[in-house]
Amino acid sequence: MALWVFAVLILLSASFVLFMAQGPLRSTPNVGVLRVLAALQYLAVVILVAARLLGRA
Repeated sequence: MALWVFAVLILLSASFVLFMAQGPLRSTPNVGVLRVLAALQYLAVVILVAARLLGRA
């Protein structure tokens, strides 16, 4: 149960970072770094969920 809560928190964090990068922070010079950070967080969620569903976590 705790893993699912952790995965949802990471998903919400990645969504918020991506929203900020696409919206209010679009004109900042380091917006690419924010997009990469959001993509890495989404990748982490996919890995966590896949590991849980395959029985390895």
